[in-house]
Amino acid sequence: MTTKAKNIRISRARALRWLLQEDRHSKGDHVVKHPWWQVMCLTGVDYFSTLGYQPGIAALAAGSLSPVATLILVMLTLFGALPIYRRVASMSPHGDGSIAMLEHLLSWWQGKFFVLCLLGFVATDFIITITLSAADATAHIIENPLVPGFLHGHEVALTLLLVGFLAAVFLKGFREAIGLAVLLVGIYLFLNLITITVGLKEIFHHPVMLKDWQAGLLSSHGNPFMLVVVAALVFPKLALGLSGFETGVAVMPLVKGHGGDTEESPQGRIQNTYRLLTTAAVIMSFFLITSSLVTTLLIPSQEFLPGGAANGRALAYLAHSSLGGGFGTLYDLSTISILWFAGASAMAGLLNIVPRYLPRYGMAPSWTLATRPLVLIFTLIAFVVTIIFRANVEAQGGAYATGVLVLMSSASFAVTLAARRQRSRLSMMVFGLITVVFLYTTITNIIERPDGVKIAAFFIGTIIVTSLISRVWRSTELRVGRIEVDETAQRFIQEESEHVIRLIANRKQDGDEQEYFLKQNEVREDNHIAPTDPILFLEIQVSDASEFVGTLYLEGVQVGDYRILRARGAAVPNAIAAILFHIRDQTGKLPHAYFGWIEGNPIQYLLRFILFGEGDIAVVTREVIRTAEKNVARRPVIHVGG
Repeated sequence: MTTKAKNIRISRARALRWLLQEDRHSKGDHVVKHPWWQVMCLTGVDYFSTLGYQPGIAALAAGSLSPVATLILVMLTLFGALPIYRRVASMSPHGDGSIAMLEHLLSWWQGKFFVLCLLGFVATDFIITITLSAADATAHIIENPLVPGFLHGHEVALTLLLVGFLAAVFLKGFREAIGLAVLLVGIYLFLNLITITVGLKEIFHHPVMLKDWQAGLLSSHGNPFMLVVVAALVFPKLALGLSGFETGVAVMPLVKGHGGDTEESPQGRIQNTYRLLTTAAVIMSFFLITSSLVTTLLIPSQEFLPGGAANGRALAYLAHSSLGGGFGTLYDLSTISILWFAGASAMAGLLNIVPRYLPRYGMAPSWTLATRPLVLIFTLIAFVVTIIFRANVEAQGGAYATGVLVLMSSASFAVTLAARRQRSRLSMMVFGLITVVFLYTTITNIIERPDGVKIAAFFIGTIIVTSLISRVWRSTELRVGRIEVDETAQRFIQEESEHVIRLIANRKQDGDEQEYFLKQNEVREDNHIAPTDPILFLEIQVSDASEFVGTLYLEGVQVGDYRILRARGAAVPNAIAAILFHIRDQTGKLPHAYFGWIEGNPIQYLLRFILFGEGDIAVVTREVIRTAEKNVARRPVIHVGG
């Protein structure tokens, strides 16, 4: 090998090690707790930053009805989303969120596939958060009068640059930055408050604008009742203003609780999360209503259209027109900063969710536990989405709203299902009604703007296909986290260590002495085992075949003169292999396991193994052992007879 080739090989190895190196700090090995209001600012970079584009999108979608539709949205926020996520916080205080609740409430494969579908919408929500926020930050850059005009027409390139810069930060190593979040949110809300206050003051000094707006609404819709009905029909288009609740629950581990909190009962953390969610909802509700009112009354409707000065940046338009270019530029800088940091929040959410579910399901390669490969994958997806939507804020609004609304609908459904299992009829009726409202909002949004569900369907399909391929590819891994052995089983294993350790794999039927007598005689005859050689029976019962990795509990049972080791696992062959390795390591001797041949279609048995954890036990057990132990001399011995 030449020196040049050797150097290239060394460089590639170093690059691979760097790429697969875990950022343990970002994985949360040591989570520092913070006051709830500081953590609220961390969620607020996502939640509050929607003010950068929400008023413009609302005015474009609902026109002069925007304030009335926004009022309905606020009612749903305070009396729908807030109670739901307060309940989620109490039932999932470790930041697992509503997806984990549904995972526990729905068992077996249907629960896993439901979670995979929800992960598709999570990907839609967070990826579009990155691309939409970056696109709106680009709009604020380009529309600022101090920015050179040649940047116009290069929105896609600028947005890609912002997304790439975000990726570079995570590739270097993302660190929790609550202090920065507090600063950004504080400045941003203060500047918004000034802008909105000036707008309200102008409306107060020119009450004719408010009267003309009211008269126009009544003349268009006839009476207040019809006005509310029409607003209720169009308010789903404003659903961007509901984002932030899922993030608020996800960051619960960062919330400082009380001194008496325990991990099993963190009541202080739950109460402070209530404060976080409530305060954020009230603040956002105030800004939603007031921003919608001032932008609708003070900005000409044509400016909201694509190409208009207020398109995707309604409050920034008011900041420039009402308070001058200096204040407007300061507002733009604040908005660009918080929108960029909202993308960081979304990226952090993706990096937290994917390793939490897919590798544990066996539905992602083990390298997805590392941060940097995921950053590259998510960034590539964000690039593609940005190019497809041409960095258009309004065009991505439907996809963003779809992801948000599906997650909220799933949270409502999870809380309703939990109330039903707790036999709380009143809670079930209330949360069920909220679920219906969210489902209506979600379905309406999908019908009006199907782009979101198309993107989600792409993510769902991609996740399911790659997950199933990964599941099949990783099926012969050992798949046992640890083994816990009771005293009886431990005694059986120690007794066998005095001689050759022989275990007969048995599918339990009646579990009586006659069953073990017949099975023992069959195996002894097929494998020429002397009648004086002691044996153990090994029985595995499939608990949940959809699980991938778990703890194996091994117990010893005596039935007459026959000694049996029994365990429950996700897959029979993998559990047997893990037990054989455990016995080898405990006794220092290679155990011998005895199986019978199975007749039938091998494809059918392969599917039974993948879906039900059974199949051709002997062959798969042998393959699991071969995969786990490269040293042939240290592999437990497999015998197949019959």
